[in-house]
Amino acid sequence: MADVAIAGAGLAGPLLAVYLARRDHRVTLYERRSDPRAVGAEGKSINLALSVRGIDALERAGLAERVLAHALPMRGRMMHDRDCTLAFQAYSADASKAINSISRHGLNGLLLDAAEQQPGVTIHFEQRAVAVAAAEGELTLEGPSGPHTVTHDIVIGADGAYSALRAAIVRERADVHQDHLSWGYKELTIAAREGAFALDPGALHIWPRGDSMMIALPNQDRSFTATLFWPLDGPAGFADLDDAVEVRARFACDYPDAIALFADLPGEFRRHPVGSMVTVRMWPWTLGRLALLGDAAHAIVPFFGQGMNCAFEDVVELDRCLDESAEDWAVALPRYAARRKPHTDAIADLALENFVEMRDKVASPVFRLGKRVEHAVERWAPERFDSLYELVSFSTVPYAEARRRAAAQRRFPHNVAAVAAAGAARLRAAAGRKDPS
Repeated sequence: MADVAIAGAGLAGPLLAVYLARRDHRVTLYERRSDPRAVGAEGKSINLALSVRGIDALERAGLAERVLAHALPMRGRMMHDRDCTLAFQAYSADASKAINSISRHGLNGLLLDAAEQQPGVTIHFEQRAVAVAAAEGELTLEGPSGPHTVTHDIVIGADGAYSALRAAIVRERADVHQDHLSWGYKELTIAAREGAFALDPGALHIWPRGDSMMIALPNQDRSFTATLFWPLDGPAGFADLDDAVEVRARFACDYPDAIALFADLPGEFRRHPVGSMVTVRMWPWTLGRLALLGDAAHAIVPFFGQGMNCAFEDVVELDRCLDESAEDWAVALPRYAARRKPHTDAIADLALENFVEMRDKVASPVFRLGKRVEHAVERWAPERFDSLYELVSFSTVPYAEARRRAAAQRRFPHNVAAVAAAGAARLRAAAGRKDPS
């Protein structure tokens, strides 16, 4: 049995605590914030899109049913054009598959509850991890009573995109790259209207404008969390836009069908902070008794809805490596990192590519036609063709493999002929079964 410290009690940290406690390890979670279950959440927390990878990780811990009870399924994108025209684009060929909107704050509370209920798990709030001596497992914390140190057999850094524990590896030998997007995000509230959803709750709503974008995801209280993705600077950016008249004028121009839906547009726009977005790539993820997990090792931008799902997959892979190594952490930690690195790099690239798709391409009639053709091919020969979106969001095919497979399907014209031939064969077989001769 190991004594494990986890720095960060956001999403991946508590889930990892549940997994490790089920292996009879003693786990201590250290979180810099106050207990989020005791305080409200407002301002800077993009709604999450829980999909198959994340659900798989939750199912393995016996938590999927509990979590999904607090989520709302979204079966496609609803595009809002400037002229207020709506266009729905299903995520899957038969429109049956959905990603699930869930509050980050609410999910954090559910996972903290689950971790706290496990024997051997202790959670300390208002304890910020600021440094670690990786060889000794000595963690330096800062809290209300000042700095102090604790020592554990293993230290897991799950302390987010701006991880303090990452620095211990960087100082030694890491190759690290942090690429900040020149765009930020700000959250606003679309209130329920007379107790009902103001928009279709079965869709992720997108207002793509090329030089800016807004999305909205449904909440269980029948509100929507709207997120602005704007450049930090420039004429379409956040900078210097705080006057109530100017804010309303911008929304009337860019989001005319939504301006009347906001609960407190000028007030929330003024109060809520602008969040930053960063892609982090580094190697290695381990040093001595220390390993990084989730955004601490591989932060990505949110445009494929995979940040949380990817971090939850890290937990599954680490658990698998502990199995394979008979709980030998010296073997399991580097093995986990080596296996995950190619796939986290792949989803980082895909998230950046999907940013361009959501911001620019979904508004194009040509793009929408292409999606309809793609879905038609999927229906025609589902055993031979899966779209990239299906492979990423509705399967557990490793990200790098999903990317390779989707690229191969698009790259070679003879694949289209193969798909058509497979579909024709199916039709002939069906016709043969109906022919009594």
